[in-house]
Amino acid sequence: MSGCPVENCYAPDATCALGNLLLKNCPNWGGQEKLSAQPSPQNGDEIVLPWSGSALGKSDVAFITGRKSPLTVGILGAENAGKTSLLAAWYLLIGRGAKISSRHTFSGSFTLSGWEAVARSMQWRPGVQPEFPPHTSTRGTREKGLLHLSFKEDSNLLRDYLFADAPGLWFQRWAINEEAPDAQGARWVVQNADVFILTADCAALAGTERGSARSAIQLLARRLSANLHGRPVVLAWTKSDIAIADTMRQAVLDAVSSQIPDFIEISVSMQTPVGQDTGVGVGLTDLLRQLLETRRLKATLPASRAKKDDPLFLFGARS
Repeated sequence: MSGCPVENCYAPDATCALGNLLLKNCPNWGGQEKLSAQPSPQNGDEIVLPWSGSALGKSDVAFITGRKSPLTVGILGAENAGKTSLLAAWYLLIGRGAKISSRHTFSGSFTLSGWEAVARSMQWRPGVQPEFPPHTSTRGTREKGLLHLSFKEDSNLLRDYLFADAPGLWFQRWAINEEAPDAQGARWVVQNADVFILTADCAALAGTERGSARSAIQLLARRLSANLHGRPVVLAWTKSDIAIADTMRQAVLDAVSSQIPDFIEISVSMQTPVGQDTGVGVGLTDLLRQLLETRRLKATLPASRAKKDDPLFLFGARS
């Protein structure tokens, strides 16, 4: 057994459901480390906090929602479209103190270890050149990883955000067959996200397989449209420093707009344009700011025929 046998616990890919920093200290752990017959005594290896800093699983969402329901961001796209790189870039920009929004101030995260794991490959280390993060794992036992950020608005209101780091292969399979057994993670993201980023990989759209890349975006947009239910969508042109043909760009726009008429279009790149020493790439802060400004759809209450002011009679009144 390579994972935890407890339902709704996704160790070692996500934090232990009981909050154990070291899995050997968990009495339920039956993975690669030997399962202890008795609970471990209290020592410095254990933690008393309900989080470990790693990426969150479904069982951890309840802890985050204790303050207020977070806004969940679903990043959809094919493999190698730059989804994980977006997350890593945002984390590094926030860590450098980059100005994301005049209305929002970074106020913490319960998944700093998870963010570090995502961004580690893009950081300068002795003797190691920075590079883009590796592909997100698609092995069968892996659950979606949820990364948390908290921001304070100018009204001193705290808002929590969850970013789903899911592999592109999940969404490719989901786009082909919505009920595919190996697309369960993609279904969870689509069902629970409040806002979506649909990535269009400029490198793929300019390469030898550009036709397949365009078709994949069209297929994904069609499937997302059927499950959208009014939630906002941002079309992000990733790796936008790579030029694509105008006809290809228009074909992608036509394919998306035919399925999702109301979407926002933002071009992003990790490369700073020549002559600009900003060090923040292109569109990265704009895209994150757009997410921070997003608001969850409000429920619409049915019209009432009641003429009384008493709220107890506002629904189900008979004429």
